Amino acid sequence: MRDWNYENEQWTQLPPHLKHLPLFTRYFDFTSLIFRMLWGLFIFIAFRFYIRLQVVGDFHKVYKEHKRLLLISNHSSHLDAVSIAAAVPFRYWKFLFITAAKDYWFSNPLFTFFSKHCLGAIPIDRKDRKGEAIKLCTNLLENLPRIWLILFPEGTRSKDGYINPFKRGVSLFAMRTETPIIFLYLEGNNELWPKGRLIPFPGVLRVHVGPVHPPAPIDEIILAYREWVTKINPNAYRPSSLPPLPDEDENTADDLEDE
Repeated sequence: MRDWNYENEQWTQLPPHLKHLPLFTRYFDFTSLIFRMLWGLFIFIAFRFYIRLQVVGDFHKVYKEHKRLLLISNHSSHLDAVSIAAAVPFRYWKFLFITAAKDYWFSNPLFTFFSKHCLGAIPIDRKDRKGEAIKLCTNLLENLPRIWLILFPEGTRSKDGYINPFKRGVSLFAMRTETPIIFLYLEGNNELWPKGRLIPFPGVLRVHVGPVHPPAPIDEIILAYREWVTKINPNAYRPSSLPPLPDEDENTADDLEDE
């Protein structure tokens, strides 16, 4: 792995919304640390007393064995990214990032501040046709000595809670950067915060930590993920008799396609 030259043109010409990323930042960001600690305290309380989070699996073991990972999960709720963050021990948050739609999560100063300092979000321009988002994420995966990057391969939230077909971006990232993929399954997310509801219901949400899969074509990833998930929830996928609901372009963290 090559050393990153922080003095080069690529760093000095980066826009401000990218400078919170550790690949590009030369200083220890106390602002991010303080607000991430406050955010961590908030979600600790929220996921202990309002939404009772249960983690099925061992992130500590995963952390010891894998410095770089793509974390993929089903996606049907605004709870999803926060639930994964809540499930990962706080001490590992420094290395945890999520791809987030720039047109939503970086659309105003308040959202931008929250996305940068609380979520560690990587802004993704979904209308970018030059592949800059792919280059940025690939750069992170290749140059950071430790990174866990959250992706939602469905690309958008499921309307009915059933898992939709995966897009191929996760396989492109994995194979290009030789980064393994860990399977996660969120159980109860759609029931607690379905599309259209302003705030989530109280209840139980389980984060299942699955196997780590080596980089592979998307068809192989889809089959392996489905085989694992249906052992947990046989009804996780839409019955063949039901047609899929139409997709819509929405403001959530999206998986990426190659242009």
